[in-house]
Amino acid sequence: MEHVEGWAEELAALTGGLGHLFVRQEPQEAFADLIEGLLSDLGRKNGWTMAGRAGHATPHRIQKFLGEASWSANGLPAEVQAYEARELGNPSATLVLDDTQVIKKGDKSVGVGHQHCGTTGDVRNCQVMVMLTYAAASGHTFYDRRLYLPQSWTGDREPGGRSPRRGRLRHQAAAGHHHAAGRVAGGLPFSWVAIDADYGKDPALRSWLHGQRIRHVLAVPVQGPPGKPYLPNVAAAGDLLHYATVHEQWERRSQGEGSKGQRAYDWTWFEVTLPGQIPADGFVHQLLIRRSTEKKQLADGRVDFEYAYFLVHAPAAEAIVRAGVRWKIEENNELAKQITGNVRPEVTVN
Repeated sequence: MEHVEGWAEELAALTGGLGHLFVRQEPQEAFADLIEGLLSDLGRKNGWTMAGRAGHATPHRIQKFLGEASWSANGLPAEVQAYEARELGNPSATLVLDDTQVIKKGDKSVGVGHQHCGTTGDVRNCQVMVMLTYAAASGHTFYDRRLYLPQSWTGDREPGGRSPRRGRLRHQAAAGHHHAAGRVAGGLPFSWVAIDADYGKDPALRSWLHGQRIRHVLAVPVQGPPGKPYLPNVAAAGDLLHYATVHEQWERRSQGEGSKGQRAYDWTWFEVTLPGQIPADGFVHQLLIRRSTEKKQLADGRVDFEYAYFLVHAPAAEAIVRAGVRWKIEENNELAKQITGNVRPEVTVN
């Protein structure tokens, strides 16, 4: 926390420069106390502990700010994004798109419902947020977010008997498209987009990235028989995997630095043709296959290598490192939990 404490002066300058978001000075001061408390080294973070740290006799000021204050909460993300662009903006940066889930017990938090939870792999009572991370050479951080509202909140009904999970992915892909399109329109500098599996299989999002001539690496989920990826138009993907194994066409490379050191995997890649989707001028399609360095016990009981598939659209083979950048969004989630402790400000309904 020594590094965080060194931010005190800059943090005060940042929160002090947001006066235009507040109607009165008192909520701005309570906001600054709340942010400092969340970033502090308090063992347990709640209204009482953060109030005590700020020198308040009771948590009333912070609680009143969270529940009643008049201020432009919607204007805050724009201020944060402008700060991030100034501090981290780099033309070689990567936009990383994924969702995260928060498991809940109650039913008052906006968007909470019994829905598929990627964190646990089953149906849970949770919230789902579509997240966008900006990853540059000098650092990475959350840049934007959209809260997914399940059918129980919107009253929507899936046509044609579609499953709730299919509908969720369709709406999340639309939110992801909005994320990326907004960043292009806003002039945020970046050169690559890295997207996780649930979004990588969405043809509309892939088509839009093609049309914008944006380099991208999309994780592609494995479905059906072992080794056959979810890309119906790449019918020979299983054969390519077999070919690489028989001919030992694998290269061991690092996907980037992890919490336990370099994340090394075996890689192979092939230029592929996707019927109905022609690469942009000067670009090629590649199917990038990643294999674990050792065999593992798989979910179906087999002992085998773990494989992951990535669809790449780019003018050059730069995708291995970019595929690893996807994990920056997980690091952001973990770091946010560690720093802010047990407190998660929520929007509730009566």
